[in-house]
Amino acid sequence: VQLQASGGGLVQAGGSLRLSCTIAGRTISDYTMGWFRQGLGKEREFVAADSWGGRARYHGNSAKGRFTISSDNAKNTVYLQMNSLKPEDTAVYYCAATRGSYVESSYYYSAGTYDVWGQGTQVTVSS
Repeated sequence: VQLQASGGGLVQAGGSLRLSCTIAGRTISDYTMGWFRQGLGKEREFVAADSWGGRARYHGNSAKGRFTISSDNAKNTVYLQMNSLKPEDTAVYYCAATRGSYVESSYYYSAGTYDVWGQGTQVTVSS
């Protein structure tokens, strides 16, 4: 399984970006897809997850109200729409996947749940 993430870049505070992650050769609805981020010198942080074929979505505290995860099953792609960006959102954003879904939602918040990781895309927010 391979994940291809894109959409990062440099944006001013208050701006928006949309990240994309495509799962190659698989049906995305068979997977839980997650977004994590890691700032310089910081631990990897859960951002959002899309599971149960898009019927369940979760957002981390830093993302709530500003970021939205969504998916397009026809394109085997998951998106992360990021609005009202802040300098503290600056990080490498990683797409991750694990096959199946979990009833216990806490699993989605843990990086250890995910088996496959994309290469990361840099998001830089200037003040």
